[in-house]
Amino acid sequence: MSVTGSRRLLAVVAFIAVSLAAGSVQAQTRAETLRYVTGASVNTLDPNIPGSTREAFAVSLSTYDRLVSFGRKQLNGKWVFDLGKITGELAESYEVSADGLKMTFRLRKDAKFQDGTPVTAEDVKWSLDRVVTAPVLGKAQLLTGSMTSADQFKVIDPLTIEVTLPKPDKLALPNLATVYPIIINSKVAKEHATAEDPWALAWLKENTAGSGAYKIETFKPGEQVIMSRNTAWNRGTADKSAFFKRVIVQSVPEPATRANLVERGDADLVIDLQASDVQSLEAKGKLKVTSTPQYNAVTFVSMNNQIPPFDNVNVRRAVAFALPYEDMFKAALFGRGSPLFGATWADGKPSSGAYPIPQPVKLDLDKAKEYLKAAGMPDGFSTTFSFNVGQASTAEPMAALVKESLAKIGIKVDIQKLPDAQMSTQINEKKLPFFTEGIVAWLPSTDYFYRNFYTGNQRWNYSSINNPELVEIAQKARFEPDAAKYEEDGIKLNAIHFSEIPQIPLWQPSQDAVMASSVEGYTYQFHRQVDYRDLNRK
Repeated sequence: MSVTGSRRLLAVVAFIAVSLAAGSVQAQTRAETLRYVTGASVNTLDPNIPGSTREAFAVSLSTYDRLVSFGRKQLNGKWVFDLGKITGELAESYEVSADGLKMTFRLRKDAKFQDGTPVTAEDVKWSLDRVVTAPVLGKAQLLTGSMTSADQFKVIDPLTIEVTLPKPDKLALPNLATVYPIIINSKVAKEHATAEDPWALAWLKENTAGSGAYKIETFKPGEQVIMSRNTAWNRGTADKSAFFKRVIVQSVPEPATRANLVERGDADLVIDLQASDVQSLEAKGKLKVTSTPQYNAVTFVSMNNQIPPFDNVNVRRAVAFALPYEDMFKAALFGRGSPLFGATWADGKPSSGAYPIPQPVKLDLDKAKEYLKAAGMPDGFSTTFSFNVGQASTAEPMAALVKESLAKIGIKVDIQKLPDAQMSTQINEKKLPFFTEGIVAWLPSTDYFYRNFYTGNQRWNYSSINNPELVEIAQKARFEPDAAKYEEDGIKLNAIHFSEIPQIPLWQPSQDAVMASSVEGYTYQFHRQVDYRDLNRK
């Protein structure tokens, strides 16, 4: 047997051993346990800890409650989270004042933490104070909803809390449904706080003090988490607790091994397989495959607008018309996703104020050569094209096609496959001239995308675009209450984007959830992870 084969077998054996060990604690039927495998890992129980993985976010959604949560809707026949529908979670009800400056939340009278103590407005205030005060990830996120100070959170009575805003902000309420503003049992947390760590960051990294649907039974950072159902949690489907008695989350690094586990029935669900494995399993017809385009995510080719020759808009336009989009889409994703190329805009104007929308670009080498000539570079130039080694399965075949096609117009490309940390560092330092990456907006409104990914000298402005008009419109749109005017602002932003072409949107990849045919309720969530509370077994 090969070394790779041995590793895969060991991973399978280890997974089964973990499952049997978990089952020995309390006799349970196979139907009562959900087994989930992932290529990444759960590295913390507090989603606010810098470096938290998306898998850690998923666990925190089940172990903690928030004041509110996103509803869900159908998009092209698939269930996805609904940014426009906010429902109560710990809040029994909420209201937003007519002037948009005040949000009032009334807590459920029956809400209890997992130790049995009631959830109070004091706990909510302490928890929200923590997010905007402590050195945590949620601080930057709540800033996008105009929540920056503990003074904005006020206890009205034991079951009522009020949030005030400096000006109306349409993203304030949705921000409270994201992963960071978890509601913590403040009494328990304070018992484990210190003078150096007043917000109990160290203790909460490896322990929980929440009111969520699941309790932590076992936590081995980077390896596995076992959660058991909190029977007192009554906010599931049909006003009852979560369906599964136990959820096992295990890290299995090799995608082929994860595919083997779910195919054998040793795992119930996986969402991060390679496109080729998904296609193969789907063809066999034994498993359920739910493919949902990640409508809040975009994969793109980016050019640093401040580094020659990409500081020349005609160079960027030349690249945009020299990419073999269809071939890239098939090679990278096997066509699994929504393309953002090949559109036709009437009169050359954007068809919508939404973001992203398909762009009017396609492979046209003659037009690309014309743009290079207009840029004063008819003979082309040399550059590097970089991608993250962690994205090699999709980026590597795409990069090869980029190199081949650009060579036809005189642009010589040296492909750089960079380790994750090096790629991240060079993006932070704005040193990469030409590369592929992806962006994700938890709150996918047009102004959110543009403000976070196309303005300022910050990491997420991958292209380093600096367009004062774009900045002005994006900031104005953030606080625009009129839907028609907001749409107009979005159309203007999309027009500027295409005119400048700071980067080239390629596609929205599908999130392929491969699961046992008996598993139901899967919903594509804003953080691109599984919400275990949604799931059941028929």
